[in-house]
Amino acid sequence: MATVTADADTRPIAPVDVSDAALYTEDRWQEPFAQLRAEMPLAWHPESPYGPYWSVSSHGLIQQVEALPDIYSSDTANGGITIIDPMDEIAQKFENFIAMDRPRHTEQRRVVQPSFNPSEMARREVEIRQRVGELFDVLPVGETFNWVERVSIPITIGMICALFDFPWEERHDLKRWSDWASEVTPDQSEERRMLWLEQMMQMLTRFDRLFEEKRAAPPADDLMSRIIHSDAMGQMPPAERMGNVALLIVGGNDTTRNSMSGFIDAINRYPDQLDKLRADPSLIPNAASEIIRWQSPVTHMRRTALEDTELDGHAIKAGEKLILWYISGNRDEALFADADRFDVTRENARRHIGFGFGIHRCVGARLAELQLQIYIEQIVKRGWRVEPRGDWTRLESCFLHGFTDMPVEIVAEG
Repeated sequence: MATVTADADTRPIAPVDVSDAALYTEDRWQEPFAQLRAEMPLAWHPESPYGPYWSVSSHGLIQQVEALPDIYSSDTANGGITIIDPMDEIAQKFENFIAMDRPRHTEQRRVVQPSFNPSEMARREVEIRQRVGELFDVLPVGETFNWVERVSIPITIGMICALFDFPWEERHDLKRWSDWASEVTPDQSEERRMLWLEQMMQMLTRFDRLFEEKRAAPPADDLMSRIIHSDAMGQMPPAERMGNVALLIVGGNDTTRNSMSGFIDAINRYPDQLDKLRADPSLIPNAASEIIRWQSPVTHMRRTALEDTELDGHAIKAGEKLILWYISGNRDEALFADADRFDVTRENARRHIGFGFGIHRCVGARLAELQLQIYIEQIVKRGWRVEPRGDWTRLESCFLHGFTDMPVEIVAEG
């Protein structure tokens, strides 16, 4: 048990509930978080649609919490990794390796990790470059279309299909399941619960067919085969299989997709940064890191205190949930100068926490970076401006940060 000296009655009460999805759909989250970072980087929200919670909004405090996984739990049994509490017994068993504590987290992560090692990334690079190039070749120049639907989604869904040997003609199912699995909403109605369960069962049924095909075949050097032939994941119960499939779909789809769309937003707000990339393409890898920082495709992660402890001079009680606002930590002025600006030359862009920190840092981080780099290369080398045409709409979520519709027109400048 950690020694606690702080007085729980002196908790700093947050002035704004930053779990309100309207802050993100209306793109007005910046000021509330700037206020929290300046005045109370650890703030208590006694009431919200998701119940009481702590907001952790500074880069340093987020890393501090993530560096102590034995005190601050990610496990679904203790609440999981999002602000929403599991709806029922089924949801409480909806486990995956990012929503597990050690040692199970370590055991399952080791199974998946080889699919994202350097040799695999070298092989994937050729495949991604071909697929992205072919997609960009057929985009309509001089016409209005939805960038999210025509570009961001197909690139990332294509990668998921490749990882899972999933049929491309069934790709729309992957997107639908990903959207359902990643949805965080105050709506806890029985109707929504049943719709969620229906979609997750459809997903599990389809992937179980893939799993059984891999089980019947000799072990191979691919993600699905590694999972099904491993001791740690080969005999997962249904809810855990469901959870891990959902994690790999969401992790490989929504986050990269939202960064790709975010890049279009960034270069329209800061067109000089696209000029810098054209003048010096060697900046593209750094630009990929910078867009993850600037966009923060994952808005938050959640941890739950396993014991009474103390953080930043305040008493944390066992069972209380702490929401780690990555979107705020990535705009922390204490670390990132002129943090609201998208800057492809930012020297410390890689210090972002868009992929998390510590033992739960995203296992597919390098694959996401690689896809973003190739995507940015294609825009730069073709001499394109991608300009808004109509209203853009943002995802209604306090968990993922992105766009649903982005009408644009490609203007070719040569």
